Amino acid sequence: MSIQSAPSASAAGITLRPVSFGHPDAVALNDRVQLEYAERYGDEGDVTPLDPTMFDAPSGHYLIAYDAAGVPLATGGWRTQDENDEGYADGDAELKRMYVTPEARGLGLARRILAALEDDARAAGRTRMVLETGTKQPEAIALYLSSGYEPCTKFGHYRFEELSRCYAKALKG
Repeated sequence: MSIQSAPSASAAGITLRPVSFGHPDAVALNDRVQLEYAERYGDEGDVTPLDPTMFDAPSGHYLIAYDAAGVPLATGGWRTQDENDEGYADGDAELKRMYVTPEARGLGLARRILAALEDDARAAGRTRMVLETGTKQPEAIALYLSSGYEPCTKFGHYRFEELSRCYAKALKG
């Protein structure tokens, strides 16, 4: 079904489905978020190297929220990170590609996906969820702060960029 189709007007009937990052709906939503990044930051979008297998269990998880008609509305995933030269720590789960289509914003989908990803990472034995976002995404920053994330030492591909902001949250069992 086309991603451009109109979603339900409420969160009723929304289901979260695990998919591969290489699934056609995941690819289409990633293309949309890349366009939004490019518009907000005036560049080519997020160039962090990602391989679809990074999100495969047990070292990751990728979700898409679908409405009752099967239209993909939102996405997000986590991938395993351990101590390395990009500033990650052992036990990290890195949140990637959180995105809600403009027509589905305000339905609580990002918060629902975030909670599901945290639960999955915790069950996989990860001890901390980390993420990188930017100053031109104030809605994302507000979501993470209101969900218990705190600023942390910068890590990852954009760790030296002025507009980059990194956050972390302990995943307590």
